[in-house]
Amino acid sequence: MTHPHFSRLALAVGLAVASTSTFASPQNFQSARSFAMGGTGVAIAHPASSGFANPAMLASGQHEWADDFGLILPSVNARFADEEETINQIDDIQDTVDRANAAINRLDTPAAQAEAGTLRQQLQDIDKDTVRIDVGLGLALAVPIDAVSIGVHTVGNLQASVRGEYDNADDVELAKLEAGDLTADVNNLQSRARVLASSVAELGVSFARNFELQDGRSVQLGITPKYMQLMTYQYTESVSGFDDGNYDDDQYETDESGFNLDLGAAVTFGENNEWNAGVAIKNLIPMDLDSAVSSDPSKMESQHTLEVDPRVTVGVAHNAEFHVLTAELDLTEQKGFGYADDTQWLAVGAEFDAWRYAQIRGGIRHNLASNNDNAGIEEDTQLTAGIGLSPFGARLDISALFSDAELGAAIEFGAAF
Repeated sequence: MTHPHFSRLALAVGLAVASTSTFASPQNFQSARSFAMGGTGVAIAHPASSGFANPAMLASGQHEWADDFGLILPSVNARFADEEETINQIDDIQDTVDRANAAINRLDTPAAQAEAGTLRQQLQDIDKDTVRIDVGLGLALAVPIDAVSIGVHTVGNLQASVRGEYDNADDVELAKLEAGDLTADVNNLQSRARVLASSVAELGVSFARNFELQDGRSVQLGITPKYMQLMTYQYTESVSGFDDGNYDDDQYETDESGFNLDLGAAVTFGENNEWNAGVAIKNLIPMDLDSAVSSDPSKMESQHTLEVDPRVTVGVAHNAEFHVLTAELDLTEQKGFGYADDTQWLAVGAEFDAWRYAQIRGGIRHNLASNNDNAGIEEDTQLTAGIGLSPFGARLDISALFSDAELGAAIEFGAAF
């Protein structure tokens, strides 16, 4: 006998996206250093990571030990959120269906009745529960020079979720089995799982220049023309009807591509130019993409719109010989896709340096966006931490993220001198 394939649906999230040519999401990519410092970067990004945060930082002179050349190869981060232990619930449902089928086959009516009641409760409990994964990948090269600094990057994040939905039509078969009717079919239940994913990949070339002012301050201006590719994916199937050979069919995907632009500016000030302020405008040209919707009414699919709108972020940082302190604020709100929260982050971060060979980092950020009607996993307050090792120009950064809803980690290899 067959049984539900919820676990295959969860696996399909990763496999379906891996089969596409993109590997990203609407959320901005973060270097491992930024990840550890609450997601900040507009006023503190190293030249190699400037394409991720603020192109003007490509020409910043705040990093005398790392402003001739920078390489990130690669930077990877991931976050996992499962507030209601959805994966464990899925495993329990599979076990219950197996036990119900076994009881039916051996004509054990009392056992089958008990399993029917358990299965009904489990399917109702998993209704609207969501598991989400975010995965990011970034590569970058920076060559800061006096005339015009140049950088190249390719980045992105994947965001994908699996959500359980209970169908009241299953009450009929479960009620039959609870009444002792062993002809009930628990292999054709209509409760469903929905896979929803979004992707935005980009390849950009950054240009920046530093301007010295008469009062000793300096101003950096930067621009990043880039090519972007958007993708959405929606796949819905009943617990009994999922076919792991069909999930990567083109009918479940939509995609769109086009050119976009990032702008950035930064200024140093203070008695010893120890302060730095920055502003970045990401995705100056709005883009959007609607998800595919199945023509099968039993799927009960809704159309979701992936919106990539301009994002304006401001930040300020204090730089000293052995520390960096920074604060950052999104002036615009980013719309979440599908079951994701809208986000507007207020963040602070810190880095303590040990003679350029090791760094300890920490941060916190809070989501200011209102998500009272959100149907997915909450994005609220996140704590971050990390360490960096940078002997002789080589770099290794490791970071972690914690919140009530999710856990995350990042690792990055690179060089700077």
